[in-house]
Amino acid sequence: MAGKLERAGRWGKLRGNWATLLLPIEPDGAIDLSRLADEIDVLIAARVDGIYSNGTAGECHNQTETEFDAIQRVLAERCSRAKTPFVIGACQPDPSVALDRLRRAVAHAPDGIQVILPDWWPVTDPEAVDFLQMAAEAAGDIPLVLYNPPHAKRVLSPATLAAVLKQVPQVVGIKLADGDAAWYSQAQAHLDDWALYLPGHHLATGVQAGVAAGAFSNVACLSPRGAQLWTDMMRTDIAGAREIEQRICTFMDEHILPFRRDHGYSNAALDKLLAAVGNWAPVGPRLRRPYRWIDNAEAERLRPIARRMMPEIMDAR
Repeated sequence: MAGKLERAGRWGKLRGNWATLLLPIEPDGAIDLSRLADEIDVLIAARVDGIYSNGTAGECHNQTETEFDAIQRVLAERCSRAKTPFVIGACQPDPSVALDRLRRAVAHAPDGIQVILPDWWPVTDPEAVDFLQMAAEAAGDIPLVLYNPPHAKRVLSPATLAAVLKQVPQVVGIKLADGDAAWYSQAQAHLDDWALYLPGHHLATGVQAGVAAGAFSNVACLSPRGAQLWTDMMRTDIAGAREIEQRICTFMDEHILPFRRDHGYSNAALDKLLAAVGNWAPVGPRLRRPYRWIDNAEAERLRPIARRMMPEIMDAR
């Protein structure tokens, strides 16, 4: 099936199923870099299309600069040795800190660098262009991906994204939430020149619509190998992939999203719960305080439900 998932474009390797790096947090709040390295090795062995760090699930907002450097060093060393594509997230609400992170990330020669717009005070369109141009200058030849999540203080429409990003050609992709049929129509009209990374559990819909180049995927939090096989399936059996997607979405709607909707847990807590349900690496559900995490007993309760509802994802080998 033709589409952004397969199209060769200026976004290079930045297509397909990207697994997020989740931080193993000790009871005292320290990041366990040894377990982090083990997690990366598991992701590499799962043959995911790529690994990325320091998105929301990577707790980009709650780590020191020394810790940021240590995380990226472990990721770059492991992925470079295995020739696995990787993206470093320079995401930070403070633009000065974000640009400093980006400059240090360049030394690791990632396949891309992800940034967010400054978020303490919402930026205007000209301010967004200015920030992204500064980021592009610092990144040099390394392509940029803009992360514009639903919880950003400014969620840009497809038309606005196009108007802003046309002025910064180094930005080759956008990680964002999809929407209804009207949103897909706007994305097709305005964003065909950019790689779009949709929520993982909506990837088959986005591929069928010809919109998605891939996902920085919450499904990979649940099972990196299962998410990869499901993504590969979209190239040959999109109808079958859509049927699996429906069951993934049902699981998310009935068993995962209520933790956010009814109890106020963060998206990072939900992603770490998914990883605990999948039980594929020594990550654990713990977040850094003051953010609350979901007890591992819930993961144990949900694991057989997930296997029953999504065997193609949970039992992938």
